[in-house]
Amino acid sequence: MNITIHVNPVAKPRMVNSDSWKKRPCVLKYWAYKDNLLLALTSDQREKLSKAEEFEKIEFYVAMPKSWSDRKKIQHLGRPHQQTPDLSNLLKALEDVVMTEDKQIWRIRDLGKWWSNDPRIEVVI
Repeated sequence: MNITIHVNPVAKPRMVNSDSWKKRPCVLKYWAYKDNLLLALTSDQREKLSKAEEFEKIEFYVAMPKSWSDRKKIQHLGRPHQQTPDLSNLLKALEDVVMTEDKQIWRIRDLGKWWSNDPRIEVVI
């Protein structure tokens, strides 16, 4: 099953106790991402993702900064994304949003992050 989720991937921040009242920008961005991700998924997709134990592929397509020149955007389009946020934090954010228990995952065959004009997450179960 192929699932494409049209949201800009966001990494899971390291939460601290003061986040409940201090509202750091990175935490607010993550909470908004969680809401948008859940809205972008159908109930059937959410159920399949939450019960999956093995994934063929999970790829994160990260939007290029608006401040970049058109030339720089063309150079990076489709290239590996090799800066923050790191891959493990992107994966952790996805797992925390769509899975009740992420301990059940025992294999992800192909995992990557790429620059894109169309930010999204592609999952193959």
